[in-house]
Amino acid sequence: MLKNQTIIDQMTLEEKASMMSGKNFWNTQDIKRLNIPSIMLTDGPHGLRKQGGRADHLGLNKSIPSTCFPTAATLANSWDENLLHDVGNYIGSEATDEDVSVLLGPGLNIKRNPLGGRNFEYFSEDPFLSGKLAASMTRGIQSNGISACPKHFAVNSQEHLRMTIDEIVDERALHEIYLEGFRLAVEEGKPKTLMSAYNKVNGEYANEYLYLMKEVLYNQWNYEGVVVTDWGGNNDRIKGLLAGNQLEMPSTGGITDQEIVHAIKSNELEENVLDQSVDRLLTLIFDTRIADTKKAVDTKHHHKAAVEAAKRSMVLLKNEQNILPLENEQKIAVIGDFAAVPRYQGAGSSLVQPTSLSSPWEALQKTTLNLSGYAKGFKRFGGNSAKLRQEAVTLAKESDVVLLFLGLDEGSEAEGIDRDDMKLRNNQLKLAEELTSIHDNVVVVLSGGSIVEMPFASKVQGILHAYLGGQGMGEALCEVLQGIYNPSGKLAETYPVQYKDVPSAPYYPGWEATAEHKESIYIGYRYFETKEVPVLFPFGFGLSYTSFEYSNMKVNNKDISLTIKNTGSRAGEEIAQLYVEALDSQIFRARKELKGFVKVHLQPGEAREVTIPFNNKQAAYYNTELRAWSLEAGRYTLNIGSSVQDIRLAETITVEGEGHTLPYNKEKLPSYYRADVHHIKDEEFHALLGYTPPPLKWNRKQGLSHNDTLAQMKYKKGLGQLAYLLIVSIRKGLKAANKPLQANNVMFIMNMTFRQIPRFTSGKISKKAVSRVLKVINLGR
Repeated sequence: MLKNQTIIDQMTLEEKASMMSGKNFWNTQDIKRLNIPSIMLTDGPHGLRKQGGRADHLGLNKSIPSTCFPTAATLANSWDENLLHDVGNYIGSEATDEDVSVLLGPGLNIKRNPLGGRNFEYFSEDPFLSGKLAASMTRGIQSNGISACPKHFAVNSQEHLRMTIDEIVDERALHEIYLEGFRLAVEEGKPKTLMSAYNKVNGEYANEYLYLMKEVLYNQWNYEGVVVTDWGGNNDRIKGLLAGNQLEMPSTGGITDQEIVHAIKSNELEENVLDQSVDRLLTLIFDTRIADTKKAVDTKHHHKAAVEAAKRSMVLLKNEQNILPLENEQKIAVIGDFAAVPRYQGAGSSLVQPTSLSSPWEALQKTTLNLSGYAKGFKRFGGNSAKLRQEAVTLAKESDVVLLFLGLDEGSEAEGIDRDDMKLRNNQLKLAEELTSIHDNVVVVLSGGSIVEMPFASKVQGILHAYLGGQGMGEALCEVLQGIYNPSGKLAETYPVQYKDVPSAPYYPGWEATAEHKESIYIGYRYFETKEVPVLFPFGFGLSYTSFEYSNMKVNNKDISLTIKNTGSRAGEEIAQLYVEALDSQIFRARKELKGFVKVHLQPGEAREVTIPFNNKQAAYYNTELRAWSLEAGRYTLNIGSSVQDIRLAETITVEGEGHTLPYNKEKLPSYYRADVHHIKDEEFHALLGYTPPPLKWNRKQGLSHNDTLAQMKYKKGLGQLAYLLIVSIRKGLKAANKPLQANNVMFIMNMTFRQIPRFTSGKISKKAVSRVLKVINLGR
């Protein structure tokens, strides 16, 4: 008996089918005669993006004002589950006030590679940290009675060709790296909605992958909510329904509704499958209806909360000779375009219209600091300007300390496109070089949601990474720079010295048909620690204006306790991290894996005992022979540290294990046992996979079909290449006009499949019309 059986019995087949796709761009279908209301889904995840007028997916059209909190990449540096819950609660309350029932977030894809264009929306390279924070944020959002929507399930690792790319990943890495965060978010956060990814996973579209959806999500994790496609993320509507996708967004103008009706009438699809999907969707609709009485949002209070979140998420990376906090007697030069025009959020579907915003330069002028002036220093989107650079150098010479604001501009990281490299603009680096050559006291303040190379790191006295701090970033920076707040953030991702050190660098991105994850489980610190590759800043690293001492570690069968003491002269917060190390493993494993953390606030001289939950099963690995988690016998060292490299306490335990068959033949996987993943040959990767994957490249001789992308037109002479070149020229023109958001929207179109054109236009461009165009294009072989 279905929960909403009485209502479903009264629905026609056509009405039930119509519920499976949106009414419009943001709303579900309503059926007035049965009192089924329409509910609204809209973007997050670091603030409400509700569009009051014309709708779009990439943040081009304006949305109503709402509080812009720090992005996930920033919040993750807080390692603070309570903070994530609070931020979720604030965003959820604003969604409720605007009659939004489903907030599309948090995002928790693994940061496989620093060049991922959407990394600013995701928490970490580590699944445990990602999952814990996502679960907390989910609970916070849903405390308002609405639904969160963790995304994008799963292995969404690149923006390039994201609608068709086939992510080829071995089963162990799939579970240990790419699914584990989602498991924690689902089992601990209990989301009512989950968003599927555009991409394929091992040959199957994520949205219709029976193993991923049915076996893992529904059966293993006991997920009880609704799965919604990413906008335009439906491939085959019937396969999606069979896999457990209930809601397709946005509206397709009834095109896929008719496909469902036809499938049932032709016995291709059983009606009870549709009924079950309708039942889940109705449960979501009725459970998230906005109450008649709503509290008015206190925008000033929410802004203060955004400031609080920003300052607790900033990371002090360098502080030579205690150059920070700044002193009022010092003459301070403020240099860099990012000081006056802040980069405080990402771009694309998460673009928020803030309720208020002050730049760091504006905020600094309200402090008691002795500011000698401001100089722009460089052109924001690149290009040489000797005049701007000279103005900055002149100001620096007149000052005791230089605050140099550097960062990634709006066109460098955005939805729809990946980064070309890990570098800041050349004009910024050139300015940093000149300033450090004439001044001994330069403090770099970084903005950006992704990892960057820092050739200036050894030449400056201080580095404060603000990431993308939301609308309160300016005020938060002032509190940290002055020492009003003691920075406590720690990196949720590893900063390599150079891009070529990144484990996935040789394989990223997948350029055409497939993206091979040859690095397997060796993501981020798992690789750098195991292979002993030097890094610029390790995972979990962050400085404080005080110091902490660890002692008295005790291990039992449910947790680990230790004492942390503030040994400095300022109040501060410390994040103790638990890394498990398998000493006797017979399989290839990362040297250290994060399995717990705790954050504690201490007054000067204060000591406190804290606990980190831990049991032996957290040391298990995913056994591909069993297709289940398995605990290997042997010794394990439990490392407690201030970062993955700064281990303060350790204790070794012996675990009996479960005696399961080991899944690997070491002789066939020598590179993986050495963590030498930069040089994986096809034969070894195929042995790890257990099969030979499809080719990396498209078949250029083959005619284009409805499942191919517009980008593939470049291989078809005549109309195809003309159309492709036209789209490319439009993008180049928009970039030249410093319109990065519009330029990135062109990439969204390029990555779109032909099949999506009728659906996105609600049938205004028919499937037959697309077929005719494809026929002409395919003549140009």
